[in-house]
Parts: sequence; structure tokens; C-alpha cells
Amino acid sequence: MPPKSASRTTLAVPSKKQPRKKQPVPLEERLKRLFASLCAQIEGGHFTNAVRTCNKILRLHPVDTDALQTKLFLLLQTEQYDTALSLIADSTSGAGPDYTFEEAYAMYRLHREVEAAPALGKIKGSRRDHRGVLHLEAQLNYRQGSYQSSLDLYNELLETAEPQSEEYSDILTNLTASQKHLDFINTGFLHALDALPSSIASTIETSPPPSVQPTAHLASASAALNQQNPDDSAIVNKVKKVRMKRVPKGVVPGVTPAPDPERWLKKSERSSFGSSGRKRRGAGGATQGVVLENTLAQSHSGKSTGGGGTSHTKGKKKK
Repeated sequence: MPPKSASRTTLAVPSKKQPRKKQPVPLEERLKRLFASLCAQIEGGHFTNAVRTCNKILRLHPVDTDALQTKLFLLLQTEQYDTALSLIADSTSGAGPDYTFEEAYAMYRLHREVEAAPALGKIKGSRRDHRGVLHLEAQLNYRQGSYQSSLDLYNELLETAEPQSEEYSDILTNLTASQKHLDFINTGFLHALDALPSSIASTIETSPPPSVQPTAHLASASAALNQQNPDDSAIVNKVKKVRMKRVPKGVVPGVTPAPDPERWLKKSERSSFGSSGRKRRGAGGATQGVVLENTLAQSHSGKSTGGGGTSHTKGKKKK
């Protein structure tokens, strides 16, 4: 029988699996995660990072009113009033929420009272009972010198505030300041005039107001004063502040004693060398390579003069 031919077996090569592409996260899920991070950052007091999170949300959803309002609140909390005004100007261009109160508050904090007063007047009719509006109006009146109006508003706020709250103590402080200014305008300055001598009080109404010295005159006077006292300026210039980065560890400037100025010299060359009271060995502090006379005499005493040779003597054994 003819031999059977061996059948060839082929091994199946496993095919490499292609990596699956990650599906993009839906917009709603991304916004949900960002708002969760935003809430955690605000609760933790991380306002700077919270503003960045608001920017991320607004890049994904530019018309999100919650993100806009939160960012505006954070900008006012971090005292970025110019940025807050820019955000208000951009958000009020369309049919968005009304940020007139925030605008008036930012202008007040920037000492722009002339612009803050009309903005506050727009919302006084619609938000008259709003405590924030009353506080802002009282502060604005106080800064503009209307102490009686400020005092009336603070009395109104004090009646409705809780006695144990922080707002109550703030209102009481501002109320006291308004009352003191009002008392000085009404009666305080009159008592101060009565306390003056009659010679001065009689000439106050007829004497001209004090002249304001120009800045050039003040500059020349200060320069002349500096020329009269040159030693003081020299002393100030000599005193330099010690850089703590260059001070070694454990050293207190002005307290730790100064290091020995001879620490870089050899000990034998220092002025304190040999002052300890010890007797030095040898004569005259001989250095290496000098042969003393008595040493030579001792070495020659053991040599013999005869025969040109040396005599070797055996020593006695020690008992």
C-alpha cells in the first residue's frame, strides 16, 4: 500500500482587537460634573477656582443664567469690581436678568458715587423692601454727606434686624458714626468755637482762609531740610537690612557673637597661639629638618675613633 501523505495543519492566527474609541461625554453630563465641582469649591471657599469653573461652564453654555449669576457673585466677593461691571455690560445686552443692584454696588465700591446714585434710583421703586438696597442707599448717603438720610435708613434697618446677628452690630456701628457726624454739624462745631479765646473767635469770620501751599514749594522745602541734615540720611543709608537667606542656620543677627577673624590662619600664626600656659617641647620651637647640637653629641659619643670602624658593645641583660 502506498504511504499516506501527511496532511498539513494550519494554525489560526488570533486577530488583534482594535481599541474602542471613547465615546464623547454628553454635554448635559459635562455640565452636571462642572456644577458639582462648582458647588464644592464655593462651599470650601475656593472662589478663584470657582470663577475658572464658571468660565468652563460658560464656554459650553454661554447663556446659562445660573453660571452668569454665580460668576458675578464670585467677582464681587473677590473684589474684582471692574471685571464685574464688564460682565454686567455683556450680559445685559440681550434679554437677560437685571443686574442693576450689582452694578450700583460695584460702582459704590469703586468710589463712583455719581454713577451709582442713578443706578440705585432705578431699583428703589421695585425693590424698596430689599435689605441690600436699603444698606446700599444708607452707605451712599453717608459717603455723600447726607447724614440725616443715612441715620433714618439705619434706624429703619435696626428695627427689623435680629439683635444677635452680625448685621445688627454692623448697623449699630454705622448708626453711631452717622449720629456723631450729624451732632458735630448741628452743635459740635459751635461748642468748639465757644471754647476758643475771644481774640481768635472775633477774627475768624473776617480773616481770609488759609492758603494752600503749592507742591513745588513743598518739594523745595523738603530738599532744603535734607541738605541741612545730611548726616541723618547717611546713617539711614548705612543701615542695611540683613538678608535672612544668607544667614547660617542657628545664627541670630545682632545676638550671636561674631566669628573669629583669624579662623582662616594657621594655629601657629594666630595671636592666641601659645597663650594657654603650656610649655612647648624642644628649644625655640624648631621645625622639621633642624638637627640640634646635643642630639649630634649623643650620636657621636657612641662611635669609636680607631680602625675606621665602629665598636659594637653588647648590653647587659636585664634581670
